[in-house]
Formats: sequence, structure tokens, C-alpha cells
Amino acid sequence: MTADAVTELFEEHRPVLTGVAYRMLGRVADAEDVVQEAWLRWSAAAREDVREPRAYLVRITTRLAVDRLRHLASRRESYPGPWLPEPLVTDFGPAVPDTAERAVLADSVSVAVLVVLESLSPLERAVFVLREAFGFPYSDIAAALDRTEAAVRQLGGRARRHVEERRPRYDVDPAERRDLTERFLAAASGGAIGPLLELLAPDVRLVSDSGGKAKAPRRIIETADKVGRFLFAVMGELGPDGEIRIVELNGGPAVVYLVGGKPDAVFQIEVGQGVIQCAYIIRNPDKLAGLPIG
Repeated sequence: MTADAVTELFEEHRPVLTGVAYRMLGRVADAEDVVQEAWLRWSAAAREDVREPRAYLVRITTRLAVDRLRHLASRRESYPGPWLPEPLVTDFGPAVPDTAERAVLADSVSVAVLVVLESLSPLERAVFVLREAFGFPYSDIAAALDRTEAAVRQLGGRARRHVEERRPRYDVDPAERRDLTERFLAAASGGAIGPLLELLAPDVRLVSDSGGKAKAPRRIIETADKVGRFLFAVMGELGPDGEIRIVELNGGPAVVYLVGGKPDAVFQIEVGQGVIQCAYIIRNPDKLAGLPIG
């Protein structure tokens, strides 16, 4: 196989490798590092015995992601305040034409699901991502993790139950979610807090991630009154030189606030029963620096 053919084959599978790595790690930079390491191993490997390049590359990527996740575990335990995944621009494009498949991919990369995945063990997370998001057979997952198929099925069952118990149970039309996002912006930018409070569930939660490097609450805020007053105050403090855009991040509409053309904050909501059930704010500059919006 020529050097060009080796590169072309890897690039063909890069999207799925990046998808696996991001869902495993929750950070674009970490995912890209893992995929780059997978490329180095692929380019140096003896490929004569590789019958299924996709399975081989996913196996390498998964093992590298599991190793990195174990390394990151202690760092996240000392993280200042709540941890949220790094925002990811999602545009599945014509490569994923099926509506059901697009919905599965969007859900598997949502902020809510990625937060739940943080509570899984590295092996449970790997099985869940490979099985639930990408539909890999248990036999392939077992080979990737060097475990028996029975053990992998057990890991997958435990992970699936854990996620189902903790994930939001709302089935929301994407158009409704965008509409509520736009209505939130209008209400929060208005002169009275009443219209904003009407959009919030009584037990709404607000989770902020600043990494200790920007102004943001380090504790989860709860109840419509407290969340509404905080958001109303935040919107009132936005400078005149800032710019607001609505873009698709992590499978759904998100509000991006830019200062000087660079992302300063990302705001995204979970919707259920026609109101906002949870709001996420990401202000950690390390997680916004690579966001391709500007």
C-alpha cells in the first residue's frame, strides 16, 4: 500500500474515530490528540494482516481514549466547580441522511448525556459509546477492549441502566428547542423579568463551567426565581461591543456570546413540557478557544 493510500484510508475513517474519541473524553483537543496518536500507530503498523481497517482503527482509538480517560480522572476530581464538555459544532451533513440515525448521534453528543457519561468507568463508557452511538457489534467491542463478549455485554448493560436512570427524559422537537432558545434571548434581553420566568420550569437548574478562569457560579443554581434572576442580571451586563449568535452545538441550538470576534460564553438549554428544564453556561476559556466561530 502506497503512502498516499495509507493516508487516504485513515482520512476516510477520521470522522468516526474523532466521534468515538470526543464522546469518550468530552474535549475536542483531547479527542484530536488521541486521533493523531492513532494515525501515528496506523502509519507505522504492519498492515498486511489488517482485514478490516475501520475496526482496527476504532480499536486503537478506543484503547488510547480509555488510557487517557484514566489519566484525566484525578484531574477532573479536583476541577473547580461543575465540569461540562467542551462545545462541539455538530453538522452531520449528507453523510448521515437518516433522521433516526441523526437523532441518535445528536443525543449521544448532547451536553446532558456527556455529563452522565462522566460518572461511568472508562470501560463502561467505551462500551456505551461504541454500542449505543455507533452500533458496533459486541464481538468488535470485545476485541477493542481485550475482554470477553460476555464481560462486554455486562459492562454495556450496567452502563445503559446508569445512563437511562440519570439522563433527561424529554422528547423534544428540534424546532421547539430552537424556538424556546430564541424566546429566551428575547425575554432575557427585555426590560422585565416576568416573561423570562414564564419560560423556566419551577425546578429548573443552571450549571456553569468556568474552570476557575472566568466569572461564573461554582455551584449549581436551582429554582426558577434564582435562575431567572441570575440570567436576567447576566444578560443586562453584556457589553455593547459583544455579538450574539445561535449555532448548533452538541446536537442542538446554542447561544454563543462573542467579544472581539472570539467566543466568551456558550449558553444551551434542555427543554421539556414546553419550558426550560436545565441551562448550561460554559465560560472556561480553554474550552472556548478552539470553537470555530468568529
